[in-house]
This record gives sequence, C-alpha cells and structure tokens, in this order.
Amino acid sequence: MNILVLNGSPRPNGTTRKMVDAMVRGASAGGHHVDVVDVCRLKIGGCLACEWCHTKGNGACVQKDDMQVVYDLLREAEMLVIASPIYYHNLTGQLKCAIDRFYAAAYPARPPKLRKAAMLLCSGDAEMYDGALFSFRGDFLDYLGLEDAGVITSHGDENGSPQKLEEVRVWAAGLK
Repeated sequence: MNILVLNGSPRPNGTTRKMVDAMVRGASAGGHHVDVVDVCRLKIGGCLACEWCHTKGNGACVQKDDMQVVYDLLREAEMLVIASPIYYHNLTGQLKCAIDRFYAAAYPARPPKLRKAAMLLCSGDAEMYDGALFSFRGDFLDYLGLEDAGVITSHGDENGSPQKLEEVRVWAAGLK
C-alpha cells in the first residue's frame, strides 16, 4: 500500500516526528511504501476560496506553491496519515492550511486510489483532541468517505516513550 504521511509538527525531533518515524518503520516492515511530507518545511498558502479549482481549474488549485508536492503524492496514495501535535485544541496551522487545500484535490471526487485515513496525535493533556478528531471525522471519513484506519494519541508522560512508539510501530506493521 502507498501511504502518505502529512507531518504537521514544526519540531524536527519532537514527539510527533518520533511517532511518524515509528509508523514508517512498522509500515515499511509490513511491506508498505511510505512518503512523509513535513508540511512545516514547505510554503503552502491557505485556501483562497476562489472556486477556481471547481470551475476553470477542473480540480487543480490556482495557487502554484509547495502544495503541488502534496497533490502529486496524494494521487498515488492509498492511505493518508495525518500527524500533528495539538496546538490550541487542534491541528497545527501549517497542517490545517494543507488540509484546507484538499478542497481542490477532492474535486470532482476524492483522489482515485485513496481509501483509508489515520491520525497520530500528541499533546500535553488527554482531553485536547476534540478539534482534531472533529476534523478527522468531518474532512476525511465523512466528506471524502475514507475508511477509518485508526487514531493513536499520546499525551503527557507517554510522549516519546518506548511503549507508545512500539504501539505505533506494531499498529503500522499490521496495516492491510
């Protein structure tokens, strides 16, 4: 399976990145191909709500920025993994900009090979995931009609712990 991971953490060695790396190790061991995009390292503008993608663009966004990298990988992805620390009760702003730009990629239908979605989330508190989970359900499961491949959360002392990273690795190795 081709898996696209959108890493929304601006910290190159933070907890989210550790979870992503564990996921890549597990998925690779399970025979999957994984592409990781660190969206915080890219220049991705927010959606302009210009509707060009749904009119003249026939699904292509009018903005020609680094989101083109994501669009190219998204066309081949069978599974999407959204990875993010929780900032102010939700996904990071950089990741949210990329997700908003899915509006173009989902027209006139979702990317043809994309079937599943999952999330890797970390925070300081176990009660901080509602905003991210609302986005996951609404944007990916409901709107795009993707299968829920799982959500793994990490908070407090779990962040970066060998036990949590092993949980992520085992989950990813078992993906079908």
